[in-house]
Amino acid sequence: MAGGWTRDGAVQDQIDDTVADAVLAARASMPSGASEPFCVVCGDDIPVGRRSALPGVRTCVSCQSSRDRPMGAAFNRRGSKDSQLR
Repeated sequence: MAGGWTRDGAVQDQIDDTVADAVLAARASMPSGASEPFCVVCGDDIPVGRRSALPGVRTCVSCQSSRDRPMGAAFNRRGSKDSQLR
């Protein structure tokens, strides 16, 4: 059940679009190509298992985990004017 001026199912459509955008962003940021033998950030060796599991990897596990941060909302899908003024 949607509220206000929206049709039924509009809230689920917003959720689906947000999830689809997050999946596309994650796929676009995945590395591809040849893996680096050494981390480009700290210079440590990248284990063979990591290089074979993730083609195109350029950072070690510790550097990558520090780079991975939750992304904020890229799109404001709420229709209220108040949410757009924040």
